[in-house]
Amino acid sequence: MTIASFTFLGFALAVVLIYNCFSSATWRMWVLLLADLAFLSTFSHSVSAFVPLTVFLACGFFAVQAMQRAHKEASYLWIIGGTILAFIWLKKYTFLPHDTFLQFAYTTLGLSYIFFRVMHMIIDSHQGSLNQKVGPLAYLNYTLNFTTLVSGPIQSYPAFIEQHLAPVRPPLTIIDMGNGLERIVVGFFKVNVVALVLSMIQNQAINALSSSQPLATRALTGAIIAATYPVYLYYNFSGYTDIVIGIARFMRIKLPENFNRPFSTDNFLEFWNHWHMTLSGWLKEYVYNPLLKSLMRRYPSPRAELSLGVIAFFVTFFLIGIWHGRTSEFLFYGVLLGIGVSVNKLYQVKMAKSLGKKQYKALANNWMYQALCRGLNFTFFAFYLLWFWSTWKDLGKMANTLGPSAQLLGWSLIFIVSTIVLALWQVVRASVFRVQWEDQPFILSRYVRTVLDTSLVFVLLVVMELLNTPAPDIVYKAF
Repeated sequence: MTIASFTFLGFALAVVLIYNCFSSATWRMWVLLLADLAFLSTFSHSVSAFVPLTVFLACGFFAVQAMQRAHKEASYLWIIGGTILAFIWLKKYTFLPHDTFLQFAYTTLGLSYIFFRVMHMIIDSHQGSLNQKVGPLAYLNYTLNFTTLVSGPIQSYPAFIEQHLAPVRPPLTIIDMGNGLERIVVGFFKVNVVALVLSMIQNQAINALSSSQPLATRALTGAIIAATYPVYLYYNFSGYTDIVIGIARFMRIKLPENFNRPFSTDNFLEFWNHWHMTLSGWLKEYVYNPLLKSLMRRYPSPRAELSLGVIAFFVTFFLIGIWHGRTSEFLFYGVLLGIGVSVNKLYQVKMAKSLGKKQYKALANNWMYQALCRGLNFTFFAFYLLWFWSTWKDLGKMANTLGPSAQLLGWSLIFIVSTIVLALWQVVRASVFRVQWEDQPFILSRYVRTVLDTSLVFVLLVVMELLNTPAPDIVYKAF
């Protein structure tokens, strides 16, 4: 069952109605668990397909129980290492021997997000910061929550429990329902219209790419192939997130946001504070900060702080890369992420030293400099995403077909166009938000939003009827 479908909406509506019928938190949790299992069961009719996932969940539960009973360092390290190895093995990372894998088909749907949730609970239990006793019902609902299983966002266990087991539930107001419905509409439009059309454009460009094309046409085709994917990825991922955030609102649950206008950021480090924010936050809390503290304890010299910070950044972003996939392409993707963030950090420090903090700040606030940085940011994002969506074979084929001249022209075109488009977008957006109505931007008034949402629904239905093509699945399901 895909989340961006009317079937899922009907399923979610039934769950919401039943869930809200119960005042007892325990009964609501049982309703949620049945919904989680029903959602999971739509992805396979074979019981054996769920055995590995069940064993992983069971091991995670007993690991959390063990850490809550005794905070022993030796067993903690074994549990952390074992959980990471189990995740790598179940995901069939290609650097492991193929013969060691289970030789039957099984589902790993949502395993990446389950892994983060289980690790968070083990670490927090070991550190004594997870105050609540974790029971099996709460554990299963937290790890298998049907709203966040496939697309995230990654919610902390205390936040999950606080909302689902609240003795006094917040009222479900007409404003909450309106906001939830609006997020669902926007999410459906993003996935079923924008992402679908962008996917078609990219596929057409890939099929049209040929060495017989003139140089300019080849460069343009290559630029379309590379530049459409980042935008497609944003609308696909953020659209699915919008839908589940909207559905959770009807259950009186506020899920954390995952995106905040990432293409408006003007450097690589800032970009990752606005893209997949819950993943970035998780890695900052459980990888970057502990690693940096450990390095600084080992090398306490102030002169080493910059180098240690860069090492911690590189390791964190390298892990982000290899978490996304199990093949060698994602190892290289992780290396590019690590290099990008390291160079960004070193550049910021170098510029601040060379110009002085005041002058560097003035430069960073210059609109032309910001526009060029946004263009460069987008171009680099498009570049390293090549290793996210294609294989070495695909990349070699495209590189040979394009040739060096068309590649150079194509990337130059992406940089110039993205710089101009993103700069214009900043100007248009600021102008629109400058128009006020009843002490708020006119564009955010309920009248305008109602008209816009109605228009989105109309276009959505027309496009779905005309194209008659299923919405693209959530990108992360493929990994």
